Formats: sequence, C-alpha cells, structure tokens
Amino acid sequence: MLHEVIWAYGLDMTDEMLELARENQARAGVENAEFLKGQIENIPLPDGSVDVIVSNCVINLSADKDRVLREAFRVLKPGGRFAVSDVVVSGKVPAAIRQSILLWVGCVAGALSEDEYRKKLAAAGFVDITVEPTRIYSVEDARGFLESAGIDVAAIAPEVDGKIRSAFVRAVKPATA
Repeated sequence: MLHEVIWAYGLDMTDEMLELARENQARAGVENAEFLKGQIENIPLPDGSVDVIVSNCVINLSADKDRVLREAFRVLKPGGRFAVSDVVVSGKVPAAIRQSILLWVGCVAGALSEDEYRKKLAAAGFVDITVEPTRIYSVEDARGFLESAGIDVAAIAPEVDGKIRSAFVRAVKPATA
C-alpha cells in the first residue's frame, strides 16, 4: 500500500523564529516540513497548493485581516480547510482596551467580533464558516494585564466581562473554487 507524503509549511517573518523551528525540526527528525520567511498577508506559496491552514492567535496581530483571509483562500486547494485558534470578541469592547499596545501583543486589541470574522471569511470566498468559543474570559482572568496597562479594572469590568473569547474558527474553500 502506497502512502501519500504529507508536507507541512511553517511561516514566520523573523529569522529567530525560523531558526528555532528548524532546530526543533532537526531535533525531532522531521523531514516533511519546510519553514518559509514571509508574512501572512503575502504567503510565499503558489495558488491552490495547501490542504489545511492552521494558526494560533496570529491573524489578530495583522492590521489587514481581509488580506490575510484572501491569501489563505488563494493558497488553499479547492475543498481546503481553514482551521485557526484565535481571539474573538462578543459585543463592543472599550477603546481603551483596543488601544493598549500590551493588549495588542496579547491578541486582544486586534480581535474581530465573531460576526466580523464570519463576514470577512465569507467575503474572501469561504463557506461552512463556524466560530466556536473554547474559553470565555472574565475580568478576573484579565485583571493582571489590564492593571499593568494602566486600565481601571473596576470601571471597565461591566463593559468587558465575558466579551473576550478564545475560539476555533473554521471554514472551507469551496470544492468548485
């Protein structure tokens, strides 16, 4: 019985992370992976070359999420799957939180609402879109980093409690695309 070799690509824009990935690859003896330098807004792979895209809280860091999703759609094969873990918000999040650099690095300030994520994926061409919350954060979960960002936790608690969520975001490139 012949088995198809599955190839994995890793993408990062920093030499340090690429070097670490290659060191881990060598240590693990993985031969079917390649690490590419680039940005998620301009993936250095040909059209229709990828079966699945996975990511962990990276899309929120991009200032151009529409471009990221269009690029994901471009590189996926027809029937390919988009399966990322990301931070989403439910409802309106105060500007003070979105403007904090500390929270931006922590994936909160750039987080899309669940509806925005669905709309942007659909606009890029995806179908079968789901956003499944995996953890809903309370103000107590965030107290430390909110206080370190100089935000008055007691004042904003009613505005943020339960609105920040980790979620699995999934979608499919239509087979006829």
